[in-house]
Amino acid sequence: MEQDYLIYKLSETIKTTSRIDKELFTQFNVKRGLRNEDHSGVLVGLTKVGDVVGYEKLPEGGLKAIPGKLYYRGIDVEDLASGLAKENRLGFEETAFLLLSGYLPDAEELITFKKILYSAMPLNQKATMNIIDLEGQDIMNILARSVLELYTFDPNPDDISRDNLIRQSIELIAKFPTIIAYAYNILRHSQQGRSLHIRHPNEDMSLAENFLYMMKGPNNYTELDVKILDLTLILHADHGGGNNSTFTVRVTSSSQTDTYSSIAAGIGSLKGPLHGGANIKVVQMFEHLKTAIKDWTNVKEIDAYLKKMLNKEAYNKSGLIYGIGHAVYTISDPRALVLKEMARQMAEEKGLQKEFEFLQLLDERSVKAFMSFKGDDINKQVCTNVDFYSGFVYDAIGLPTEVFTPLFAMARITGWTAHRIEELNFASKRIIRPAYKNVGEKRPFTPLKDR
Repeated sequence: MEQDYLIYKLSETIKTTSRIDKELFTQFNVKRGLRNEDHSGVLVGLTKVGDVVGYEKLPEGGLKAIPGKLYYRGIDVEDLASGLAKENRLGFEETAFLLLSGYLPDAEELITFKKILYSAMPLNQKATMNIIDLEGQDIMNILARSVLELYTFDPNPDDISRDNLIRQSIELIAKFPTIIAYAYNILRHSQQGRSLHIRHPNEDMSLAENFLYMMKGPNNYTELDVKILDLTLILHADHGGGNNSTFTVRVTSSSQTDTYSSIAAGIGSLKGPLHGGANIKVVQMFEHLKTAIKDWTNVKEIDAYLKKMLNKEAYNKSGLIYGIGHAVYTISDPRALVLKEMARQMAEEKGLQKEFEFLQLLDERSVKAFMSFKGDDINKQVCTNVDFYSGFVYDAIGLPTEVFTPLFAMARITGWTAHRIEELNFASKRIIRPAYKNVGEKRPFTPLKDR
């Protein structure tokens, strides 16, 4: 039997062997996607790391939409961001300390923590050469493979004691910016024929500034670029235990696998377009709309085109407006509110005021268009999510789309490691093993000669 035909035949069997009637999910009370009937998440664990709030459960049943809130160790992220802004300080390192330890550091602790982080940023020569050898078309894949490679350089890679977990966590948080910057420069060299730049991180710079320095070189970024990148890292650092990648890290950690295997699994989850790649989709959509809509201030023209998009008559005909809606947030995404104000400052510095005003109008009209289009079919209020503005600021900073999702990982590694530590030390202390009910038919074995 020819190989191509056999592959075709096997793929055809999927049409029947993988089909499960939707009615069976209702019959057996299966929570598809670990979602309840009201679309809230199924409670599968407890955490003290982060909290995502977008609705209240009513005593009589159902959900009540409320303004969104995000908490890191009980601290409102909006308060964290505004507090840092008032003191005119960068805060990603402080946020990492908070998530790992459970409290905000004092001045001396913060200085020491930064020194530990910055000294851990460089890669040894062999690790750097391994990244060069791992050239490919996707930086997330290079990041995942590089993390697995770090296992070989760790003197105690399988040790899950608290001290060792903290050490590994700090080293991963420190090394992610370096790995991502190197991976992009190698990709740029191999795919675009550009000069290869491997800039060593500077121990006098923050993680955010080091990343821009390693990506763009000295004097090619502004103070505001650093501030906004630092803010986006803070806003993406954690999102509770239930988001897909963090849950992946917790599931794998519950088996007591090593840190590098668990984090690589989280990277694989985040790479998925339904999770970490949404900001790229927003940027691509925004570029299209800048051309498709002639008058960026004409509400009627904008509404008409958005309606076509929802009807699958325009753009990529997916029926989606990217950056609208969220699994938890209903009235507002607090991350989007914070980032929107910084995006306004960025637009003023870069001369992108018209583009920003257009994006802001799209924000307003897209939510209204979506709500109107869904009508009685919609089960909750929707809002613009953080992806609607993060892609805009990354683009304004001059960062390539290839690093948009890796930047998400560069921030979320803080939350991943904090949740891993909690899972291994203070959670249920059981391997996460949910049940799947088999709904296939039982069949007898048929001898080979009779098939």
